[in-house]
Amino acid sequence: MVATQDLTTQTGTYLPSEIYSDEPEMESDLHLRQMLLLISCLDMLWQDRNDFYASGNMTVYYSPKKIKTRDFRGPDFMVALNTERYPRKSWVVWEEEGKYPNVIVEILSDSTARVDRTTKKELYQNTFRMPEYFWVDPDTQEFAGFILVGGTYQPISPNEAGHLWSQQLQLFLGIYNSQLRYFTPEDQLVLTPVEAAQAAQQDAREAQRDAQEAQQAAQETQRQNDRLAAKLRELGVDPNTL
Repeated sequence: MVATQDLTTQTGTYLPSEIYSDEPEMESDLHLRQMLLLISCLDMLWQDRNDFYASGNMTVYYSPKKIKTRDFRGPDFMVALNTERYPRKSWVVWEEEGKYPNVIVEILSDSTARVDRTTKKELYQNTFRMPEYFWVDPDTQEFAGFILVGGTYQPISPNEAGHLWSQQLQLFLGIYNSQLRYFTPEDQLVLTPVEAAQAAQQDAREAQRDAQEAQQAAQETQRQNDRLAAKLRELGVDPNTL
């Protein structure tokens, strides 16, 4: 919630660093899981980068006047590029040198779908001038994306797999196992931290198995060579001379 007593100085000037997000809790477990999945996957994929900020269910304050009227918007998931990667209580545009998010994903629900498809889309297009906007319904898997062209959102065409290319993220987005996921430019699934750990464990097990099989093959080859050498000696032939 907005801590009003912390927002103003004696002169009435807003202190953006003290503005907390004013967003309600996620409406369902599916909403929460989808938001966390988008954040965690991008954080792991870009773990060596320090030029972006990704968060979810966070208020974007884009005008000091809007705080008084409580006319502000909080996307379910947002990514801002070319910025510093550090924790924030909210995204305050005038404190971020006028920077708006580059990408927003809204997670649709019965109570928000109409606003997400109309009011928020218009706000992101006309006020934020945000390059890309996506929405996904965790119940029906409805998924759509838009790119700003000449000041107007145009639908992003899917590839053969039904995935939508994000120029801002340089990644595809698409539905996988009923969830919105990232895909590499080669259209390979970006793993979650848990999936990556499991894959690493599987690779380690396979490498260990391959090493054991190679060792067993080498031992069998040695046994065969030993038997052949013994046979040659029975025939009076020194195997070392061959």
